[in-house]
Amino acid sequence: MIKTKGYAAQSAGADLAEWAFERREVGPHDVQFDILYCGVCHSDLHQIRDDWFPGIYPMVPGHEIVGRIVKVGEQVTKFKVGELAGTGCMVDSCGKCHNCKDGLEQYCDHGNIQTYNAINHYTDGMPTYGGYSKTIVVKEDFVLRIQEGQPLANVAPLLCAGITTYSPLRHWKVGKGHKLAVLGLGGLGHMAVKFGVAFGAEVTVLSTSPSKEADAKKLGAHNFLLTSDKAQFEAAQNSFDFILDTVSAQHDIAAYMSLLKTNGTHICVGVPPEPSQIPPFALIAGRKSVAGSMIGGLPETQEMLDFCAANNIVSDVEVIDIKDIATAYERMLKGDVRYRFVIDMATL
Repeated sequence: MIKTKGYAAQSAGADLAEWAFERREVGPHDVQFDILYCGVCHSDLHQIRDDWFPGIYPMVPGHEIVGRIVKVGEQVTKFKVGELAGTGCMVDSCGKCHNCKDGLEQYCDHGNIQTYNAINHYTDGMPTYGGYSKTIVVKEDFVLRIQEGQPLANVAPLLCAGITTYSPLRHWKVGKGHKLAVLGLGGLGHMAVKFGVAFGAEVTVLSTSPSKEADAKKLGAHNFLLTSDKAQFEAAQNSFDFILDTVSAQHDIAAYMSLLKTNGTHICVGVPPEPSQIPPFALIAGRKSVAGSMIGGLPETQEMLDFCAANNIVSDVEVIDIKDIATAYERMLKGDVRYRFVIDMATL
């Protein structure tokens, strides 16, 4: 076993604190890399609080992970010691179902294995521990290649915030000629703006906060709609082909659907803690759709990383010391981050 340390919650709702633990030895198909940076995702906070389902404790969060390879298994062919590597939200899947064979491991029929707060029954039967730690061991197939020369702290959030917004925009072929509304300008939303603009869509940011307008324009958005302004909201009825909904707090999806054109699609990527109520008339009056999307498979995630490297797209981040994680969570809940906290793991 490989001895290491990380920051863990020992029980639901507990503050994170330093914790020594063990990872499995590097197997024939494994890659071990020392973690340089790990992004802080809203889902980290949800999971240590058991907001979605009962957690596995101690829990080491973190699934936006970049680092440098220190050891590879004897049968590894894609990676070498010294290269940069990354891992996102999952570390394994069955590899046999139709989704896995199609490069859609995130939708594995038998359940993918999350990077933390899961039991990896495909390998060692041990709990998975995430990126708030010094080192990690991951099956080769679930390791992503990171190109040299990029600001690594800014690359880390691409492994979740990036692919979570890239994947639905690619799936629905959002691009030139489309009007895209991005609901919420946080960790997910700011990446959705960057991708939407890069793909050629006309991008409008929807926000309840007037202070976000300058930021939206700086990120490349063409328009800004203050949703708390009744006149602006009513004037925008039947305006958009797509709404990419990144909001993780409770909100009225049906109200926003009135902004869609006929045949428009409201795509949910944020995960509020409570179910949403959508009256049938919000759907049938305009043949509108509500859809959802969850990260991307391994091929698409690598495609996204390569696209970002080629087009100089990275996340806007605030790098923090790991001892400040509790403060970061408090600020994240208030929307006080532009736009993703990233932990410098050298501070652990």
